[in-house]
Amino acid sequence: MAEKFNLMVDGRSQAVETDSDTPLLYVLRDELGLDNPKFGCGLAQCGACTVLLDGKPVRSCVLPVSRVKGAITTIAGLGTPEKPHPLQAAYIEEEVTKCGYCINGWMMAGAALLEKNKHPSDAEIVAAFAGLKCRCGTHSAILRAVQRAIRA
Repeated sequence: MAEKFNLMVDGRSQAVETDSDTPLLYVLRDELGLDNPKFGCGLAQCGACTVLLDGKPVRSCVLPVSRVKGAITTIAGLGTPEKPHPLQAAYIEEEVTKCGYCINGWMMAGAALLEKNKHPSDAEIVAAFAGLKCRCGTHSAILRAVQRAIRA
């Protein structure tokens, strides 16, 4: 049975009506029309569906909307084309994106890391990305982008 949920997504209040066990990913994409995060594996193993929930990265493909308590930030909520988040700017400068499908997860995990630790070590950066998958092999460019964002 459908219920009403009020979500704070990228700084805007959004009302949706859906079943309580509907994954947040489906609400964001199907109900709110966002083209990010992405559906990857549906099992919380790849990270393409990652969003920030009160600043912490979560896999939205397995998080029921009824368990969402707090503000949701998607990659679109990190910055704007006119004023990108430092990590978004660094991804552009380092030309990170190949196919771009997995970038959502890497960007969101990186943004969460930089929010809590302004100067992480390389080991801390690698640890923050544990469990994320990239088939294109952009790992080195992603690490360079995070290091560039730290210097920004």
